[in-house]
Amino acid sequence: MEPWEKFYREKQVERTLESLKKNRFEAIYVPDAKQAAEEVMARIPDGATVGIGGSVTLGQIGILEGLKGRKIQLIWPIQQAKNEEERMELIRKTFSSDIFLTSTNAITEDGKLFNIDATGNRVGAMFIGPKQVIVVSGVNKIVKDLDEAEKKVREWTAPQNAKRLGRKTPCTETGLCSDCNAPDRICNIYVTLAKKPIRTNILIILVGEDLGI
Repeated sequence: MEPWEKFYREKQVERTLESLKKNRFEAIYVPDAKQAAEEVMARIPDGATVGIGGSVTLGQIGILEGLKGRKIQLIWPIQQAKNEEERMELIRKTFSSDIFLTSTNAITEDGKLFNIDATGNRVGAMFIGPKQVIVVSGVNKIVKDLDEAEKKVREWTAPQNAKRLGRKTPCTETGLCSDCNAPDRICNIYVTLAKKPIRTNILIILVGEDLGI
C-alpha cells in the first residue's frame, strides 16, 4: 500500500471507529485476520452457546475451524442441518445463543451497520436474542453513508453472493442488479442498525485487510 493510501485508510478507520462508539457500539481495530480470530476466541468462554450467521469473512479469518476444537455448543445451521426443517430449528436456536458471530455488508463512516438479507435470520439475530453479538468486518466494507452502503450491497455484494450461493436470479447471469422479482432473490430484507439496540451488546471488530464481499 502506498503511503498516501495508508494515510487515507487510517483516517477513515479512525472516523468510523469514533462514530461507532458515539452510536454506543463497542468497536475495536485489529491489523490482520490472525489477530481478529484471536480477539474473537478470547471473548468466547468454555461452555458458551455460539451461533453462526452466514459469513464469508468468518471463514477467511479461520475462526470457524478454530471453534470446532473448543468446549462450546456450536450452532451453525448452514453446515449442521441435513434438511430445511433442521435448518429452521437450528436458526431458531441461534436467537438464544450466548454469542452470535457474523459479519456485515457495510459500515458507514457515521457509525451505522447496513445489511441486506434473503430470509432475515442473520440480520435478526444481530439485534435481538443473543446476549452478545460479534461482528467481524474488513476495512473494505467501510462506506461514506447509507446511500453508498445500499449502492455497494445491491450492485456489488448481492450479485456475487447470489452467484456464490447458486441462486437463480438475473444478476447471476448479468452481474447487474435489476431489482428482480425472482423466487430466489436474496435482496428481500434491508436492515440498518443506526444505534446499539437496547437489549443486545454488539462488538464490531474492524480488520485492516480486505475481507468478505
